[in-house]
Amino acid sequence: MKYRKILIKYGGNAMVSEELKHDIANKIKVLQSHGIQVVLVHGGGPFINKALAEAGIKSEFFDGHRHTSLAAMCCIEKTLKGEVNSSLVNLMNKQGLKAVGLSGKDGKLAIAQKRWHIRKEENGEELKVDLGQVGDIVTVNPLLIESLLDNAFTPVITCIASDEEGKDYNINGDVFAGKIAAAIQADAYIVLTDVDGLYKEYPNPDSIIREIDTTKIPEFYGNAISGGMIPKIESCVNAVKSGVKSAVILNGTRPEQISDYLIKHNSIGTTIKL
Repeated sequence: MKYRKILIKYGGNAMVSEELKHDIANKIKVLQSHGIQVVLVHGGGPFINKALAEAGIKSEFFDGHRHTSLAAMCCIEKTLKGEVNSSLVNLMNKQGLKAVGLSGKDGKLAIAQKRWHIRKEENGEELKVDLGQVGDIVTVNPLLIESLLDNAFTPVITCIASDEEGKDYNINGDVFAGKIAAAIQADAYIVLTDVDGLYKEYPNPDSIIREIDTTKIPEFYGNAISGGMIPKIESCVNAVKSGVKSAVILNGTRPEQISDYLIKHNSIGTTIKL
């Protein structure tokens, strides 16, 4: 398969290491030299954790989704836009890219609504959880992204969006990235994490699932798929069901996997398909 347009979800330890950040920026340059348009979507969990701790705001998670109070929302936006996004754009531009920093709020790129999280209890009951200022993406207008790509810019987008009334929401980075990938009809949606893929028996390398059908995903919840891996897998499933040609989980601490998968077509990571 020849890739023309891809979206990379950037997160985990690859965002903390300066060396890895430079390596990933260089890999994006390599992709562009092969005629591949790249959109980068990022969260910033480690940076948010640090900022909230310094502000005395407790972090609490439900199935990988962070509860976000109004005070936390203010802190998160400052961190994601003012620190993480700005530094990524600066680094990528120094590497010779033409990076443009965005959030879902810019140009009404993404419209959000409040998310009510449904948590499944061990007894099978479903519990409705109020996550505060946590949202889901309702609509995405890809025009701004497409305009930037068509003019050789690299959109670097962080996962914050507002609703129609202007209320701001923190969006899970994986959920956000999957929605953007679907809206731009990406040829590939790449999720960078801290492991080499989805394991049946972590960390046994022989147990990595190289390819999995969306219909087989449910049987792995609660064992192979748990915690922060849940929104990653869900975003991949939703992306391919919405027209993205392929979704793959790769190791962001090994940036060479990006070009190995997209250019050399090596069988690495875990690919989710219909």
